[in-house]
Amino acid sequence: MIAFSGSPLDRADHLRTDREALAELMNWRARLLKLDGLLPSYDAVTGEIDWGTLADAPEDAELVFLGLLDGKACFAAVPAEGADGPAYAQPQVWQAMQVLSPSDLAIYGGARSLVDWHARHRFCARCGSGTALAKGGWQRDCSACGAAHFPRTDPVTIMLVEHEGRLLLGRQPRFPPRVHSALAGFVEPGETIEEAVAREVFEEAGVRVRDVTYIASQPWPFPSQLMIGCHAHADDDAITVDTTELEEARWFTRAELEDAREAGPEGNETLIFPRSWAIAHHLVTWWLDR
Repeated sequence: MIAFSGSPLDRADHLRTDREALAELMNWRARLLKLDGLLPSYDAVTGEIDWGTLADAPEDAELVFLGLLDGKACFAAVPAEGADGPAYAQPQVWQAMQVLSPSDLAIYGGARSLVDWHARHRFCARCGSGTALAKGGWQRDCSACGAAHFPRTDPVTIMLVEHEGRLLLGRQPRFPPRVHSALAGFVEPGETIEEAVAREVFEEAGVRVRDVTYIASQPWPFPSQLMIGCHAHADDDAITVDTTELEEARWFTRAELEDAREAGPEGNETLIFPRSWAIAHHLVTWWLDR
């Protein structure tokens, strides 16, 4: 299973606009997802996230309705502040990703994206006035101008580029030594997914691609992205690296990738296979196992 996917929550959209029904659900049976700011609280042995009751929330907290789980309403409290740095600068996040069960990781990921958005959108983008939580937390309304604001998801393409039985992978300067991954970039306004793939690969590596196909996707809650996994073919293997984006880009043979995968988390002398929680891991695995 791809990390952060497969949430067992029933999102129960029909309840979001029913204030009376939501109020009735906010009782002693309701569950509150425990968070330390935006970090999850969990049992390091069992990999289970911690749930409390609504009484555990600060008295003035905004509560967002996550959905129903085993017939119980689940909520999360909006923190005082949103994310203040990239995920890779927070080792607690990476530790949690390795410990949490797949279903709990999916619940945490969805909740993190949602409450982080609320924490960073307390004021109206149209007039600057304060906004208030609405629709169970799936909307914020401006009391001054009436504008409605909705949780944001940013689409990102991440792509395998193939040429004569090899894959193009790159590494960013912040990556640990020997770590390479699939090239990726945000979809820009007015672009199709296919156009974004072609543009990003050319911008980062100077490679022209064709025949773009969709493979799989992954919600990535840092802060709130949808990784759209694709595959494309290149007619030429000449690389021109944009050093403002990448430190290196190179072609890897099937044998090199197989050897790195078999070497495990530490990789071999030249390559560490993409980590299991990243969609790049699943994309490369798909390519190898075809």
